[in-house]
Amino acid sequence: MKSLALALLLTTIAVPSGTTASPAPPNPAPAVVPSLQQWTGGTGRLTLRPGTRVVVRPADAGALHSTAEQVATDLDAIAGWNVRVAVDARPRAGDVVLKLDPAAEVGPDTEVAAKEGYRLQVGDRVEIVSRTATGAFWASRSLLQMLVRETPGLATAPIGSAVDWPNYAVRGFMLDVGRRWFDQQYIRDSVRYLSWFKLNTFQLHLNDNEISPPGGDWSKAQSAFRLASDNPRFAGLAAKDGAFTRADWDRLETVAAGHHVTIVPEIDAPAHARAFIKFDPALGLNGGSSDHLDLGKPATTTFMKQVFDEFTPWFRGPAVHVGADEYPREYATQYRQYFNDITAHVRSLGKSPSAWGSLSVMSGGAAGYDRDVTMNSWNNSWYGPQQAIADGYPVINTNDALLYVIPFANYYHGNGLDGRWLFDNWQPNVFPGNQTVDAGEPLLRGAMSAVWNDLVHAEYDALDVHRLIEPTFGVLGQKMWRGKDSGLTYDAFLERIGALGNGPGTELIASTLTSTGDPRIGITVESPKPLPAGESVILSATVTNRSSAKLTGIAPKLFGVTATVATHGASQLDPGQSTVWSWRLTASASATSGTVTATLDVPASHRGLRLTARRQLPVRTVPAAPAGSQHLSFSATATASSVEAGLDRLAARNVNDGDLTTRWASNYTDGEWLQLALAEPSRVTSARLFWEAACASSYRIQVSADGTTWRDAATVGTSTCKDDQVTLDAPDPVRFVRMQGTKRATTYGYSLYEVWLFGTN
Repeated sequence: MKSLALALLLTTIAVPSGTTASPAPPNPAPAVVPSLQQWTGGTGRLTLRPGTRVVVRPADAGALHSTAEQVATDLDAIAGWNVRVAVDARPRAGDVVLKLDPAAEVGPDTEVAAKEGYRLQVGDRVEIVSRTATGAFWASRSLLQMLVRETPGLATAPIGSAVDWPNYAVRGFMLDVGRRWFDQQYIRDSVRYLSWFKLNTFQLHLNDNEISPPGGDWSKAQSAFRLASDNPRFAGLAAKDGAFTRADWDRLETVAAGHHVTIVPEIDAPAHARAFIKFDPALGLNGGSSDHLDLGKPATTTFMKQVFDEFTPWFRGPAVHVGADEYPREYATQYRQYFNDITAHVRSLGKSPSAWGSLSVMSGGAAGYDRDVTMNSWNNSWYGPQQAIADGYPVINTNDALLYVIPFANYYHGNGLDGRWLFDNWQPNVFPGNQTVDAGEPLLRGAMSAVWNDLVHAEYDALDVHRLIEPTFGVLGQKMWRGKDSGLTYDAFLERIGALGNGPGTELIASTLTSTGDPRIGITVESPKPLPAGESVILSATVTNRSSAKLTGIAPKLFGVTATVATHGASQLDPGQSTVWSWRLTASASATSGTVTATLDVPASHRGLRLTARRQLPVRTVPAAPAGSQHLSFSATATASSVEAGLDRLAARNVNDGDLTTRWASNYTDGEWLQLALAEPSRVTSARLFWEAACASSYRIQVSADGTTWRDAATVGTSTCKDDQVTLDAPDPVRFVRMQGTKRATTYGYSLYEVWLFGTN
């Protein structure tokens, strides 16, 4: 009571005699994602300090120990102090207390609320009450998000109380690692990231192959199975470019358990099965020249049962996904038998089977099919949600038109989901094509977005995928847990999830939401000079710690260009310190004139969170110089006799920026000139001039050693008014080269997109 009395004393405000203090307004609901279902605001804030403990009662120690340890680890990372777990029947002010109460009021009388709901009370300490450890963990995510929004060095939470629960039991994300292997750090980080927004289901698509084989030859098709057994029976089945060993999988499952996320492994067959056919061609249709299993052979189903026998003991979660989509309809009878055999077999192994809904296309409905299967409703034509529910199947909304990301493809959502539309219109019960179901439908288990790596030969990696999904991950978490928050706009919501980052403990990913990223990481970088085909240029960036805490794990990366690190800067910086990183950018030998956007991401850890700052800059490529020469213009300084109307967008500097969309334009007289001052004396052998429609009908190319005395190196009597390539007579080194106009071809002045000079330094 002394601590509470002192706190009350410190927050008392002196009021002049004869006046009445206005009561402080109640605290608004904390800006967490998903938004809290219910909030009752008090006044003031609770400040957590070094010495704060995560406390469980002796009676709850067994059930809550691992959750309490994870909460302490994450609180330590965010607050910056050592936080310990204490088993204590008498918590003190400033503690974070976790309690289990099987009769606690944690929301509506639903199974999902009972399992995952919680009460959160912030007063002189934080008290979390739930019926399960999972509810306590979700409460801790809300608390930690409140703390993340504080300025560095502070950890405060608003006084008040919340009751919070999810609307849906399955709140998921699916990642295709069959077609593209990702660093296991990213896969583990995906678990942490899911849990940060209270998503609880992570489906891993463990085998697949490219959609169309090169030249129709399936033996050359990319395919992979991502589990590696030490059983000689399956030697050679696992992909050589990456697979989970049993130890790897155990580590992933342990991370998932600690974050209350369920892993749903998917072993996909009888379509998408090239990896199995590559292992044993006798398993495939068309003599093995296929990615479809031959279900007419009993040995095929026997083999698949052996695969499930081998790997299902690895899986800790209650469900195993068997795939079962996009098989040829002409084999519908065999498909139905396989579907029933394999789902029954999975149940015999102690797991609940899930599948991709495909029964409308395969058989015109569910007659004769095993009904004890959860269906991912992925396509209305293959098996729409209304029909699946009518047939008695539990359904997860994984609708392709709304929830599929195919990185960088020109179909579905190649650049990420439509976040604004999802925020304004979508709920887990919403499907396109008049297939929306009732929000309270008991067979609608929830929803799941998906990343499918169809483009197996495209160049991208895990961080590229993270950049695509991050803008909508919080939106999906919001909609699957609580639904729409009518008090928020989409733009305000994006700011909210940007401020929250990706959660504590991540190994690889960092937030990429804003255009420039987190302001606590400073980046100074300039666009490189135009890059000729086959050549390289150095790009340097200065990274500065603009925060009041140490930055660690600094690991800049360039996207969108071919680059290698030339100089490794420091990986950690104290406040105010800077470091320089550099990269060697190389253009392909066949590069032409064009511009790509390079993105420089600089992730770093700050108070336990991974932050990212970002800069985007144009990298321009140009064709190679003629044999025996080099480009001289891009290090030169351009000046001119005049600039049309003094417009900066028509300045002389545009003629040597490598960009064929910018230009210089002069006043409307014949005698105008444009000059390039070379970086050093050079022998100039030729020039290439790219004219706009306002061109010269005739002009001279002049050279000078001092910029005062000029001589003609070429006279052009008739310009092409497009792309003039001019040989120069200039055997001696010069410092200055200019286009001296003699006659305009139009009533306008002279206008050039680019002037490229070639020669040797």
